[in-house]
Amino acid sequence: MATEKTVNYTAEQTTKMVNDYVNNPTRDTVEKIATALGKTVKSVTAKLVREKVYIAKTHVRKDGTKVEKKDQTADAIGLILGLPENDIESLTKCTRNTLQVIFKALANSVPIKADTEADTEADTGADTGADTDE
Repeated sequence: MATEKTVNYTAEQTTKMVNDYVNNPTRDTVEKIATALGKTVKSVTAKLVREKVYIAKTHVRKDGTKVEKKDQTADAIGLILGLPENDIESLTKCTRNTLQVIFKALANSVPIKADTEADTEADTGADTGADTDE
């Protein structure tokens, strides 16, 4: 006893839906398609996703900035500074604003050059034994 699969959209409906959406990828277009086909907006959206043409709306904050997770910012800071994973996890406990300030400061900073042997010896006060006046 085989169960037949119910087809929600014909090939023609799918083709027209995809073409309409690709030509004008907006929420309004999805609503018009749903009304024309007698389907829900959610159903049309799901079909467009399955057809790999749906473009999800980008989320923005009230101030208009792109939503970025604190984990992503902390990972970026950790990568720049070469921090171990446990230190990066600690960074995620900072506020979003604090992480952004740190990241911007690092992004705008000039990399520190590696110490030369002479600089290292001068900093540590090591005596090379050369040029002694006794």
